[in-house]
Amino acid sequence: MVKHNNVIPNGHFKKHWQNYVKTWFNQPARKTRRRIARQKKAVKIFPRPTAGPLRPVVHGQTLKYNMKVRAGRGFSLEELKAAGIPKKLAPTIGISVDHRRRNRSLEGLQSNVQRLKTYKAKLVVFPRRARKFKAGDSAPEELANATQVQGEFLPIAREKPAFELVKITDDMKSFKAYNKLRLERTNARHLGARLKRAAEAEKEDKK
Repeated sequence: MVKHNNVIPNGHFKKHWQNYVKTWFNQPARKTRRRIARQKKAVKIFPRPTAGPLRPVVHGQTLKYNMKVRAGRGFSLEELKAAGIPKKLAPTIGISVDHRRRNRSLEGLQSNVQRLKTYKAKLVVFPRRARKFKAGDSAPEELANATQVQGEFLPIAREKPAFELVKITDDMKSFKAYNKLRLERTNARHLGARLKRAAEAEKEDKK
């Protein structure tokens, strides 16, 4: 006999769980498919870099991420002007352009201008038609030695903060941080009263 006021067992266990199991047996084949697709794309866009056009260095949005740098959508018109690259020429030589972006700081502007100048110095421009060279195209010797850049070109360097190691002294060990904080808090709380008392005492002394 069942004792106490218990819930009557009512388990539904015949749910055909085999129908709801998700498998990932296609993962190795997908890896192969993605690799082949990357290779085909590299051949298609030759001699351009496989990672796509050059992107600027920008800071992330919001207080949580604004100390971190990442690749932006495109260079601003101000940056292109400072680097001496016409805005209509930029997309044709592998530089992404974002006409909506504004430069909020001088440091950011200068770093991206320097990035553009470095890219321009290393750039090899192929003629649109073979054996029909125009102004701005690279020399035939440079074209012969040119290779396709695999992966990211001019990668963004994220600097790690440097830590300075200090030897712990006896003064550091004996220092009581909590007591110091409480004392400073008390001093701040009684500052007004103490100043008032000191002013009154000075007035009494003058009398």
